[in-house]
Amino acid sequence: MRPFFTAVSVSKNSFLAARGARLENDLVRDFGDPAGELTATTSAGVLAELSQFGVLAFTGDDARAFLNGQLSCDVANLANDAGAYGAYCSAKGRVLANFLLWREALEFRMLLTRSLVLPVRDRLQKYVLRAKVAIQERTDEVVVLGAAGRPAADEVAGWIGQLAPSPLAIARKNGFAAIAVPAGRFLLTARTESAQAAWDRLSRALRPVGAACWDWLEIANGVPWITVATQDRFVPQMVNLELLGGVSFQKGCYPGQEIVARTQHLGNLKRRLHLANVGADTMSAPGEELFSDDLGAQSVGTVVNAAPAPAGGFDILAVVQTASAATAKVRLGSPSGYELHFRPLPYTVP
Repeated sequence: MRPFFTAVSVSKNSFLAARGARLENDLVRDFGDPAGELTATTSAGVLAELSQFGVLAFTGDDARAFLNGQLSCDVANLANDAGAYGAYCSAKGRVLANFLLWREALEFRMLLTRSLVLPVRDRLQKYVLRAKVAIQERTDEVVVLGAAGRPAADEVAGWIGQLAPSPLAIARKNGFAAIAVPAGRFLLTARTESAQAAWDRLSRALRPVGAACWDWLEIANGVPWITVATQDRFVPQMVNLELLGGVSFQKGCYPGQEIVARTQHLGNLKRRLHLANVGADTMSAPGEELFSDDLGAQSVGTVVNAAPAPAGGFDILAVVQTASAATAKVRLGSPSGYELHFRPLPYTVP
């Protein structure tokens, strides 16, 4: 059996291209039918290869303590069979990256936006000092797949075995980890040598789709991903990370902890993450500013993530001034831009 991915990206691309993938900038754009794939994302089981993310690994005797002192989530009490969302913040409490963290054998693995892997690695490395911690990029060694839709749980269970029902629970078998993420979806991670068989088996029942389909699922489920364009702009609560379990208010200090805790205690957050549809012809970009009828040329928010929507236009997650979102028309890019049509998030926002 040939390995699925190797450290050379062309090997991954060749494998996917042989199975119908059309690639652009090392991402799977689609499998030949972007509109049909997007529709399937709402009504059928789908399978995606997630090269829009990268993986960092933390090993060493002090890795747990080091991460607990750097990240917003409770790493000290992270179980082997569960993952955790979290944030890495600046001293001012602004999110430099958000992530999904879990244990795999003797290391912690961190999934985050691929463009932030090396900057986060290099920044964290500065604080290792004499601690027994090694930080390595595993992006070319660890395959990350996404499975979603009603058949996904049955197909993943058929591959791995019984799945735990709780959020972010992890089931393992045959070198694979299946991490339950919101809305009955799964992130599947494995070393390169295990992934080809999994893809070929799962893709018999789950339709292969492009990366944008998974991006839309994350947006629809209110899971934001910080990118280079939105680094250092929001405290974790602005992007609802505390609602996703990504902030512990009982643990000890980490960079920005005092500001994050004060924000929670005061309860006067004026901007929050919202889900909206925009009926534009061109997709908005992370970092694009928002404006409202009530405040004119003053920006009232920022796009965090965007993806084509199955119902047309684009769905976005955006941090928006709460008062403007409730009472005014909010527009994309300028006071005369496309109007945002807000939709409820799948979880309760204070």
